[in-house]
Amino acid sequence: MSMRTDYLSAQDAASRLGVSLATLYAYVSRGRIDSRPGADGRSREYSGGDIERLIERRQAGRGAARGAAHSLTWGLPVLETRISLIRPLGHYYRGASAITLAETGATLEDAARLLWDCGNHDPFAAEPGRSWPPAVASLLRQRDLPPLERTAAALPLLALHAVHSHSADARHRRDYAAQLLRETAALLGGTQPDRQPIHQYLTGSWRKEKPGLGELVRRALVLCADHELNASSFATRVAASTGASLHAAVCAGLAALSGPHHGGAAARAHAFIQDMLGEQHPERRIRERLRRGERLPGFGHPLYVEGDPRSGVLLRALDATRPHPGHLPRIRQMVDVMQKQSGLRPNLDFALAAITSAYDLDADAALVIFAAGRMAGWLAHALEQQENGSLIRPRADYVGRLPARAD
Repeated sequence: MSMRTDYLSAQDAASRLGVSLATLYAYVSRGRIDSRPGADGRSREYSGGDIERLIERRQAGRGAARGAAHSLTWGLPVLETRISLIRPLGHYYRGASAITLAETGATLEDAARLLWDCGNHDPFAAEPGRSWPPAVASLLRQRDLPPLERTAAALPLLALHAVHSHSADARHRRDYAAQLLRETAALLGGTQPDRQPIHQYLTGSWRKEKPGLGELVRRALVLCADHELNASSFATRVAASTGASLHAAVCAGLAALSGPHHGGAAARAHAFIQDMLGEQHPERRIRERLRRGERLPGFGHPLYVEGDPRSGVLLRALDATRPHPGHLPRIRQMVDVMQKQSGLRPNLDFALAAITSAYDLDADAALVIFAAGRMAGWLAHALEQQENGSLIRPRADYVGRLPARAD
């Protein structure tokens, strides 16, 4: 925009700025707008260039505010992190491809060491340690409690007995995180933590002796470990920024995950697959639902226009394993019909639901895989935020009823 270099009368300058004459004079007194005597020697004139610059700064400020508001809904970045990076063809943990890690045998513990920036220190070298406190053991005996609720109820009880919960030592914090990751995975699976890799004792807790399940869960846990500032990771960071312990911070993550727009996505995808497996002509039912304008669960992702690469890794591995040959063609048919009819490809929620459906596991198992994996990422974000030391406290853009003007 070209700047105006002429001078305006007081009335024209105030009108151009959209302010009163008193506000115009205040700008002049603060040195924001230059003024000079008018041609008649009695009035004053005001710099058009200064006025244009003020207008541009004001518009830029409004644009920044709008950008900040939009950034909280799949928009602009809102804080710095060294933990994970999302690219169209996959995501990265501190510069290492999560897909490569999953496909080359890495465990969730390996991903956690990387996400937590452990260097040569192995926080998982220690023995699992304590047995469950009586109150937690009592929760585990209540078999009707869903895994997420059981874990959310137990974590504050475990925090009462935690060692190094507020230690300033980086190694202590990572040892504490490793113990907490093992304990939460055991709570989700309804078992006792031990030295086995997490994917092994999760699959053991389901008592499914079918080949290939452990390897699929290992891949899935690594791919689920982190995905930048999703809702639950951001909730974890906000809690950690207050100085809350790791137990309290990941409780915030679990609370966010419990919502239907986050953790509930895998359950909806599981229910969709189960419905279609029972249909004689699933492709017809999918077309009917799409024609009605229904949004079918488990497809599409705002950050992956060409398809969620995590899903591709897991579905290919599932094809190679073939645990339930009768289910796999139907699952592939759902994917093909959805892509042809809507252009949408399956996302991570669909892949987790496909794995659990193919192994005759319920929807809770898909959520357990996601939550156990993401716990490593929540802990990474909590550790990074604690070390950052700042409080996350954004401002709100108030758009409600304004206070009455005082007389």
